Amino acid sequence: MSPILKIILSRLAMGFLTLLIVSVLIFSAIELLPGDIATETLGQSATEETVAAFKERFNLNEPMHLRYLYWLQDAIHGDFGVSLSNQRPIAELIASRAENTFFLAGYAALIAVPVALVLGMLAALYRNTAFDKGVSGATLAAISFPEFFVAYILVLIFSVALGWFPSLSSVDAGIGLGERLYRTFLPALTLTLIVVAHMMRMTRAAIINLLALPYVEMAHLKGMRRWRVIAVHALPNALAPIINVVALNLAYLVVGVVLVEVVFVYPGLGQLLVDSVSNRDVPIVQAACLIFAATYILLNMAADILSIIANPRLLHPR
Repeated sequence: MSPILKIILSRLAMGFLTLLIVSVLIFSAIELLPGDIATETLGQSATEETVAAFKERFNLNEPMHLRYLYWLQDAIHGDFGVSLSNQRPIAELIASRAENTFFLAGYAALIAVPVALVLGMLAALYRNTAFDKGVSGATLAAISFPEFFVAYILVLIFSVALGWFPSLSSVDAGIGLGERLYRTFLPALTLTLIVVAHMMRMTRAAIINLLALPYVEMAHLKGMRRWRVIAVHALPNALAPIINVVALNLAYLVVGVVLVEVVFVYPGLGQLLVDSVSNRDVPIVQAACLIFAATYILLNMAADILSIIANPRLLHPR
């Protein structure tokens, strides 16, 4: 077995072990919350017989470790049980909400990644100039504010003052792609402004570090244009750290949409999580947290594997 394959397999094993540990923490943390789930769901006026039947139906009388094993076994098969508040299957509730969340994250990624890479290369090309300082300052200012503050500023400018985009991103299954892109532009722009700084600055730093290497200087001495040296010679060798930070920010786009979805009342998984916490709908909270955790861990594994594959020292060992 090649060394690179061993590293990839070890990363995969570590990722799945991490996901298992996180699932234990999610289940345990929610189980340790104060109060009785049955009483909170049924209300104080529920009879003892009703509470007992509720606990029997949802295995609440079983020990915690057994309930975790039942829950994990069902979750592996895509069965998260039924909602305590409306008795609907949780998989059905989560499916459309998760689709909306991943659409919003993908929309933001399609804007953020090209913009960050281009700005990073231009900042490296014109480093220490007014352009470099201006772009770095603007991106750092955007990332210094919390998501909800950036969202409200965008609503104030583009919805209230200019009236270009709606302040509420209400979408449904029958809406067209163009209308969906229009209604979700402000939340996508909010996420873009939050994550673009990390990717831009990593791209800039990785390229600047490579510009002082001998093979890049040789390309300059041969008369190649500076932008061509960066795009052809520096950028491919800087892919490992860039891919890593891009994947990490993509993971943040998925798990960091909760506040943005609440601000824009966007019907995504984050909004469903907040509503379920308010209703004390524990099974939905567990399922949503597990999906967010699995997404983050899988994207981190993808970042590790892609950075390994893009590393010339590992691909071509001496």
